[in-house]
Amino acid sequence: APDQPSAPPAIASQRGGCGVAGGRMTDTRRRVKVYTLNEDRQWDDRGTGHVSSCYVERLKGMSLLVRAESDGSLLLESKINPNTAYQKQQDTLIVWSEAENYDLALSFQEKAGCDEIWEKICQVQGKDPSVDITQDLVDESEEERFDDMSSPGLELPSCELSRLEEIAELVASSLPSPLRREKLALALENEGYIKKLLEIFHVCEDLENIEGLHHLYEIIKGIFLLNRTALFEVMFSEECIMDVIGCLEYDPSLSQSRKHREFLTKTAKFKEVIPISDPELKQKIHQTYRVQYIQDMVLPTPSVFEENMLSTLHSFIFFNKVEIVGMLQEDEKFLTDLFAQLTDEATDEEKRQELVNFLKEFCAFSQTLQPQNRDAFFKTLSNMGILPALEVILGMDDAQVRSAATDIFSYLVEYNPSMVREFVMQEAQQNDDDILLINLIIEHMICDTDPELGGAVLLMGLLRTLVDPENMLATANKTEKTEFLGFFYKHCMHVLTAPLLANTTEDKPSKDDFQTAQLLALILELLTFCVEHHTYHIKNYIINKDILRRVLVLMASKHAFLALCALRFKRKIIGLKDEFYNRYIMKSFLFEPVVKAFLNNGSRYNLMNSAIIEMFEFIRVEDIKSLTAHVIENYWKALEDVDYVQTFKGLKLRFEQQRERQDNPKLDSMRSILRNHRYRRDARTLEDEEEMWFNTDEDDMEDGEAVVPPSDKPKNDEDIMDPISKFMERKKLKESEEKEVLLKTNLSGRQSPSFKLSFSSGTKSNLTSQSSASNLPGSPGSPGSPGSPGSPGSVSKSTSQMAAITTKGGLVGLVDYPDDDEEDDEDEDKEETLPLSKKAKLESS
Repeated sequence: APDQPSAPPAIASQRGGCGVAGGRMTDTRRRVKVYTLNEDRQWDDRGTGHVSSCYVERLKGMSLLVRAESDGSLLLESKINPNTAYQKQQDTLIVWSEAENYDLALSFQEKAGCDEIWEKICQVQGKDPSVDITQDLVDESEEERFDDMSSPGLELPSCELSRLEEIAELVASSLPSPLRREKLALALENEGYIKKLLEIFHVCEDLENIEGLHHLYEIIKGIFLLNRTALFEVMFSEECIMDVIGCLEYDPSLSQSRKHREFLTKTAKFKEVIPISDPELKQKIHQTYRVQYIQDMVLPTPSVFEENMLSTLHSFIFFNKVEIVGMLQEDEKFLTDLFAQLTDEATDEEKRQELVNFLKEFCAFSQTLQPQNRDAFFKTLSNMGILPALEVILGMDDAQVRSAATDIFSYLVEYNPSMVREFVMQEAQQNDDDILLINLIIEHMICDTDPELGGAVLLMGLLRTLVDPENMLATANKTEKTEFLGFFYKHCMHVLTAPLLANTTEDKPSKDDFQTAQLLALILELLTFCVEHHTYHIKNYIINKDILRRVLVLMASKHAFLALCALRFKRKIIGLKDEFYNRYIMKSFLFEPVVKAFLNNGSRYNLMNSAIIEMFEFIRVEDIKSLTAHVIENYWKALEDVDYVQTFKGLKLRFEQQRERQDNPKLDSMRSILRNHRYRRDARTLEDEEEMWFNTDEDDMEDGEAVVPPSDKPKNDEDIMDPISKFMERKKLKESEEKEVLLKTNLSGRQSPSFKLSFSSGTKSNLTSQSSASNLPGSPGSPGSPGSPGSPGSVSKSTSQMAAITTKGGLVGLVDYPDDDEEDDEDEDKEETLPLSKKAKLESS
């Protein structure tokens, strides 16, 4: 039966009405648990409350109501439908279906309460309360209804060997009709028919009457399909269950009989790792194992039956497991002995393996419990010392024992990771790092002998759960995230990264076999997770231990998935846009392994090529100035010939813009003056400017030039524009001198000597050609891109030369302010549409 409420309420006779006093349910309500059957055919506990039956106006009929005993809220409101089949099971269960796939169950504290509600249901449906199931006639024809109503009961043939075929045909013909199934079940139950059939089974086996045994197989299989709890209780009793299994050995569709009984009696042995003193518990364990065996191994697969034909069998097993877990959990002596022997050094290995396997199965059974019962279960195990016991077990040499202990550990982590974290932090104060529970888990992950690393993948997932800040608690007095991550990076991280550091001491991985590559990929996946979710802990560790340089050694691996894991790790770091990381990358020249991998990949269009280009494109789009300068200054020669994407030319353009700003500090100060002058205006001045703008003759304007609106104080125009004109003249003079020099100097003059690669003669080009290429209209790196000096974008061929001069001239400061990128982006969009005449007027002033 479902898990029963522990403390029964005061019981009083209660009939009709739904009495509520002072907002609380009266004590006369029958105490029940409400269950619903989920998609996995498992019963979900919806809560404990008190049931009553009364007329509900909204539903227009007598209904079952269950109100929660905790707060009086309505757990269930179900109209008693005259055509719904209700079934009473095990004296304390009422089960029915509300809809096609929605099954409900009420589990009563006492049989009296169940009987009382059952009478109410039968009264509404006009049925005799002595039946255990009400009838559903929906699927039957009128003729069948008339025939069934005319015959009050189903008369079974006498149980004789000669009439087995007749009995088998009767059972088969009754299965399609719900009413005939019900009458057949009642007849089988009332006449003790099953035990008589099993007696004939012994006669048939003794006589080797194969035809009779085949008929018995069909009869017993048909009885299972009746889906009747009362019949299951007879069939699964200690005296009958083996004979029932024997009948199911003689499948007519098989040439030879199965040997199920031989397996259950000789091969399958019941081991009491800890003696069980309760005979009822022992019998329940035997029964559950055998019924589970019947369901999984003996009966044909459920797909051959009608839907839900064996739902009662599933429920029988489920409620048995709930009872077993509850009875074991309440036996304190049993659990105390279990954990005492688990941790006792004198326990031999075989015995300890049996104990661990028992505990694993015990935890697996607990998964059938409802959340509140599972909480109590794991709290009991925690109080008994399950985590210290696991620590002892994981330190042993037996691989099977360790594997079972790992499964138990996974149940605990999934249930309550905070409980595990608290334990490992407490034990760190008493034990060395080598025997800490988490370090033992990491070592098992590293030492997994499975070629596919199935166990390592499971353990990595558990570690990820433990270090995930999302499931860490925070209180007013302490923060679990700060405490645990501090502990993890101090005591555990060096164990996790040991294989990585040991394999990357040179320029390429010292071991590059598939299993090692898989392990390193798992470690990198966890480290990448840490970069994303941890802050200063992982940052300090990476920089102090030079982790990124060691990781990038794996870019030279022959396994593409491992090289991509290393690249993903670096991409995650760059994505943070953290200058501490950026300075570390530049100081150690950590783009070099990436560029080498890019060049070695050649012209192949694959994931490696796309991932590397995406990383550089991110740097360009996000305008990470320090990394942009570092890449161009040190690796431009290697990347300048990549023209199938504009990423690297766009990076070069970004770099040139930065150089211009650095080389011309007066220009920066001029921008500051212009920005202050431009933006500090009152609303009245703004209106005057807009009026002047719309009064300007558009025919006098040349398309494509930017316009600087006049100031609100005309007397200041000369003060502002005079230095601009002077600067433009100096700039033009400087450009003409630079061109003469640059025509003789190729890009290698800017290369850092720290990066030496061999290139073909076709890779060299000078800055003049690159400069002209970067100013091509419409290219991604053209001056019209965000953040570039204020060119209006694409221009016609006739004005391209003028536009280029204007870009190189002093007007750059009018639309680009290095410390005001957002306003710059918005203004560029507007200014791209402005005519050129304004600029012409400005230059002539």
